[in-house]
Amino acid sequence: MTSPAGAAAAGTIEIGGDLVVRRMGFGAMRVTGNGIWGEPPDEDQAKATLRRVVELGVNFIDTADSYGPEVSERLIAEALYPYPDDLVIATKGGLVRPGPGRWDPDGRPEHLREACEGSLRRLRLEQIPLYQFHRPDPKVPLADSLGTLVQLKDEGKIAHIGISNVSESQLRAAQQITPVASVQNRYNAADRGSESMVDICEQEQIAFLPWAPIQQADSNPAVAEAAKRHDASPRQIVLAWLLTRSPQMLPIPGTGSPGHAEANIAAASIELSPDEVAAITGGA
Repeated sequence: MTSPAGAAAAGTIEIGGDLVVRRMGFGAMRVTGNGIWGEPPDEDQAKATLRRVVELGVNFIDTADSYGPEVSERLIAEALYPYPDDLVIATKGGLVRPGPGRWDPDGRPEHLREACEGSLRRLRLEQIPLYQFHRPDPKVPLADSLGTLVQLKDEGKIAHIGISNVSESQLRAAQQITPVASVQNRYNAADRGSESMVDICEQEQIAFLPWAPIQQADSNPAVAEAAKRHDASPRQIVLAWLLTRSPQMLPIPGTGSPGHAEANIAAASIELSPDEVAAITGGA
């Protein structure tokens, strides 16, 4: 499956009760430099990738202030502003970057406020539709970190709050503080550590954003067999599998290449049979 196909084939999902987006999103981490650090090797290509995903119907883009840091958010605005009316940009705060490949938690209230306001400036937004706490900080009570996001929401700077890299107990603690519109955890066909979290999100109508959605795509023989049958790549098959896993699943595959983005989005049109889904599920 090499011809471009649109994100509309994935159907839609509702986030927070009022954001309706197509269920094939785009993760903007990899429009940055090596190690998710600094400027991309080819800035024009990075911007072309962002424009291409929107052309193909993607209307949900996920980013973070730590991607670059700051580079991904800036490129999104430079490539896409003024934004299409239906485009939802989600960003995250709570990680700092001392250097390439390093991700240190910082959930202090003063840091999260500064991070959110910086994201607003770089993205040229008056309100961030979905702001996600990037990772709980073991040095800061969760209530303190999320309390700051609640304040920012009350001030109109955030519409909905999401959380990322959390356990079930942390989700429950967060829900005592604020409604949680989304959970973003690592999850793919090979890594199912958040299986129960996906089920919870489906039961409670919380959007689940799987990060690293196409890693280890070649490790499952059932994926390779389905790829041959559908004339598709293993990466496309695992994305199609994610879409079957739950109606609350919102995959956000990322790339810095327009061609790779086209291939990822084309996965929305692949219809796996129940037997193929079962084989991929059982082969993890």
